Amino acid sequence: MTHTGSGRALPVAAALLTGTVALYMALVAFGNITDYGTNQQFVRHVLAMDTTFKDDDLMWRAIESRTLQDIAYVAIIAWETLAALVLITATALYGAGLRRMDLTRARRASTAGLLMTMLLFGAGFIAIGGEWFSMWQSEDWNGLDAALRVFVLSGVVLLVVRLRPVTAGRRRSAPLRGTRPAAR
Repeated sequence: MTHTGSGRALPVAAALLTGTVALYMALVAFGNITDYGTNQQFVRHVLAMDTTFKDDDLMWRAIESRTLQDIAYVAIIAWETLAALVLITATALYGAGLRRMDLTRARRASTAGLLMTMLLFGAGFIAIGGEWFSMWQSEDWNGLDAALRVFVLSGVVLLVVRLRPVTAGRRRSAPLRGTRPAAR
């Protein structure tokens, strides 16, 4: 089955969007490694809950140990770095897979890296940081808007990655290797 230009557009878009998130995650990880102190302060303040409303019913959640705060920050950087490496690998796999239209490995790697990113920004920053540590209450150390942007971007890219491309001459697309036919 030959793939038309439009049938090839979706995998190319998936590759480019995966590469965009890969670049973003690589820059985030690089920035946190080379400018360690800036976001270290962010993590410390969020975990300490020292700029929230200081409600006694919530303050028991605060982590005031600098050692534990720094362990959390290093874990975040390690996760960002790993997600970036997975997404960079996925982008390279797309490059190789597009030539022979076998995107199985690229789609799997991209899905894994995007889910890692969504877990970090969704579960880590929005749910745990935003709700558990009440980051939403802080005027100074509130990263919810940025976290939501990355979460939504990664989700949209994941949807594009998981879509099946249309092939020439067929209304319903024949699956590429690495995709499953839709249930009828």
